[in-house]
Amino acid sequence: MKFIASVCLLLALGAGAQACEVRARWNDDPPYSMRLADGRLSGLNVEMVELVLGRMGCRVQWVELPWARALVELEAGRLDVLPGGFRRPEREGYAYFVAQHELSRNRLYVRAADRARVGAATRLAEVPGLRLGVQIGVVYGPEYAELVSQPAFRTRLTQATTRRSLWQMLELGRVDGVLSSEASARWELAQEGLHQRIVATDVVLSNEPAYVLVSKHSRDAAWAQRYQDASAALKAEGTTARVVRKYFGD
Repeated sequence: MKFIASVCLLLALGAGAQACEVRARWNDDPPYSMRLADGRLSGLNVEMVELVLGRMGCRVQWVELPWARALVELEAGRLDVLPGGFRRPEREGYAYFVAQHELSRNRLYVRAADRARVGAATRLAEVPGLRLGVQIGVVYGPEYAELVSQPAFRTRLTQATTRRSLWQMLELGRVDGVLSSEASARWELAQEGLHQRIVATDVVLSNEPAYVLVSKHSRDAAWAQRYQDASAALKAEGTTARVVRKYFGD
């Protein structure tokens, strides 16, 4: 009887783990998510999602997707978890917003030789005429969301799936500026050897917190609350701060 009970317990645990296999999005977006030389995934978002899901007794299945496609998959319920998103009215219908984190600001970057052209501007509206490189489907902040609704502004945008392509376009003069988070820009420009030729301006598009988005079509509110609680526990014990320091420094 004990043997049969043990087998039943193992089967139940296995079924539970399978039921809690979570599909989460990653893309090449250091220091938030990236593939290391040995093939492993790493980054702030990757590590935090794995820690939270581990505390919940869940396994993660990482799915590589560009941002715009990830939103489509999340809305359809084919993706469960999408880390690193801003809260937007159009997303409220299909996503729970959990595990709020203060991440780095979104800023405008230009070639160092053109820095004077931007001057002391702090808003995009103060530097009209710039040809801007942006990632497809990314909303960089409230001002950007307002401007992108204007046809004249949209004609100035060059869109790409990866930011690395945008840095190359900026260096070659195909765009005048690129919008990016400070942490991603610092990491990528150093990796590409462009940190002296491409610089940040004072134009800041967002100081908003980023969230983990949980699909309402594949997970219920109780599951989203469990994710929130597990994330809060990691923060309370100091684990979150340790992981943030690992990728952002003190």
